[in-house]
Amino acid sequence: MLRRRCNQILIHSLLLFSLYPLSLYARPFVLVLSSDDLKDAVQADDASLHDSETPWDDDDFDGSQTKPEDELDPGSWRRIFEPASGGSDTEEMSAYYSGVSRIVAAASGGETRVMEEAAAEIEGVALEGDPHAQSMLGFLYGMGMTRERNKAKAFLYHYLAADGGNAQSKMALAYTYARQDEYEKAVKLYAELAEIAVNSFLISKDSPVIEPIRIHNGAEENKDALRKSRGEEDEDFQILEYQAQKGNAAAMYRVGIFYYFGLRGLRRDHTKALIWFLKAVEKGEPKSMELLGEIYARGAGVERNYTKALEWLTLASKQGLYSAYNGMGYLYVKGYGVEKKNYTKAKEYFEKAADNDDAGGHYNLGVIYLKGIGVKKDVKHACKCFILAANVGQPKAFYQLAKMFHTGVGLKKNLPMATALYKLVAERGPWSSLSRWALESYLKGDVGKAFLLYSRMAELGYEVAQSNAAWILDKYGERSMCMGESGFCSDAERHQRAHSLWWQASEQGNEHAALLIGDAYYYGRGTERDYERAAEAYMHAKSQSNAQAMFNLGYMHEHGQGLPFDLHLAKRYYDQALEVDPAAKLPVTLALTSLWIRKNYADSFLVDLIDSLPEVYPKIEAWVENVIMEEGNATILTLFVCLLTVLYLRERQRRQAVAAGGEVALPDQLNEHVLPPPR
Repeated sequence: MLRRRCNQILIHSLLLFSLYPLSLYARPFVLVLSSDDLKDAVQADDASLHDSETPWDDDDFDGSQTKPEDELDPGSWRRIFEPASGGSDTEEMSAYYSGVSRIVAAASGGETRVMEEAAAEIEGVALEGDPHAQSMLGFLYGMGMTRERNKAKAFLYHYLAADGGNAQSKMALAYTYARQDEYEKAVKLYAELAEIAVNSFLISKDSPVIEPIRIHNGAEENKDALRKSRGEEDEDFQILEYQAQKGNAAAMYRVGIFYYFGLRGLRRDHTKALIWFLKAVEKGEPKSMELLGEIYARGAGVERNYTKALEWLTLASKQGLYSAYNGMGYLYVKGYGVEKKNYTKAKEYFEKAADNDDAGGHYNLGVIYLKGIGVKKDVKHACKCFILAANVGQPKAFYQLAKMFHTGVGLKKNLPMATALYKLVAERGPWSSLSRWALESYLKGDVGKAFLLYSRMAELGYEVAQSNAAWILDKYGERSMCMGESGFCSDAERHQRAHSLWWQASEQGNEHAALLIGDAYYYGRGTERDYERAAEAYMHAKSQSNAQAMFNLGYMHEHGQGLPFDLHLAKRYYDQALEVDPAAKLPVTLALTSLWIRKNYADSFLVDLIDSLPEVYPKIEAWVENVIMEEGNATILTLFVCLLTVLYLRERQRRQAVAAGGEVALPDQLNEHVLPPPR
């Protein structure tokens, strides 16, 4: 790898048109509401607020009737990666999990025969009507694993699986519909999935959901993010647990958090979490009080007890944990653990949380104003509260705004916006655990398993997973354990699959993916060379302020490749690249020099020399790789350079010595005949 890097650095230093460093991250989703949306919302208030059929009859404060994750995500792969989470199975379910387990193992070990046998086992169960096996079969057809890639069959099996209740196939279908702009169908599925996700959230604050980690920075591994994921910036868990056992209150709380949410590869264990939180409270650790209130309110690992929940949340609020006011307000809204419902008191608690900039407080105030709970209905004010909460990433606020765009209650009906917001929330559902298992596999060096899991998530519409899976294919090649139609993926299959994944990621705003798609069309990698489509992809990346794309567009205008020959536009794009990122100064300066030569010496040999550089590049690369960087030649070259350096230094030292002695330095062959000076 080091040789190749040195090779590339040497070649790039020789050529005029070096590629500008890539932008590293795709931009996050940004919610923008226009004045027209809000204006229409106000006009629609009177008609909407008195409509008894408005769909706000669910538990918007977060359901107290939380279901187990196996019910929220039936057919989940959780029991494969966390075996203790499984229960008793039917014969079909046992066969399904047997097939999936063998597929995961085959991807990990690169066993093509086992993969084919497992896929056949899955197909047999799917043909008997099992929806979860149908979902897996849809995945195999969609990826082209052990069978010919067939999008129609993939869609069919996902449709059947979704109809049978498989949530992951619903995610795959919703994403397919959204890509095809069929928002009526997409929004319906995403709304259902988002509701499932919301039902798994906490009543007082957000759970620390592990967001999908981008394992690469453009062309390189994202070492900082991976280091944090390995826990290298935290205490080792065993040390932390040792400190907790020795009576460290902060360590007790953190161990409880790890068990409660299943972090750092631990299996979720609410009973152990409860024990550690109680121990931490005995040592005076206040943050455990709020989690104890949560545990008793949800009945997680203990019998549900709203009275105890209120007691713990009250103690937490007195310690300055303002998010605890949300749980207290929730209990008063529902009348749980108190004598009777008290909307006035609930509002006071929500306001206390909001006054201290707690996102949950803004969200809950939005709910009571939207539904008129203890206050006069005010959709405009509710909308403002939801926007405040959404701006700091409160997922339930995105959910409410999605419902408003979906139904036209409070905001102008906008199905594309509703679909996008529902998708954001749905991606935090129980199926997001695939991301954690994929990352853990990658960190352990199990690239094949990581690629399989990221590929599954990519099918569900996760942009980060699409990007990660594509990067693994490009980075690791054959070591990615990519399974094709028959055996391991051929080079063509890998290029085609990576191209498809990068394209999907680019559609969702990943500027690096758009850039790579442009490169694929420009150089003909994994697809036919097409300068016009390359220009379209670069335009897409440029719209997200990507300096590399601007530079490439300038180059294409300069040479008339896929874009009109236009030196003025070329200069404009080069200048824009420099404005966006000052680090582009060197390549832009060289490019502007090329433009100046092309404009003032249009028919000279200099222009021919510049135009010949792209053809010379691969020849220089091959020469450096085969001659200069050859191990024996490189060693000889290094020794030769060292010898020249030694001779130069010795000659320099001799001349300095002569000068210090008052002699005139003459050429060596003359100095041999010069007589010594008289004494």
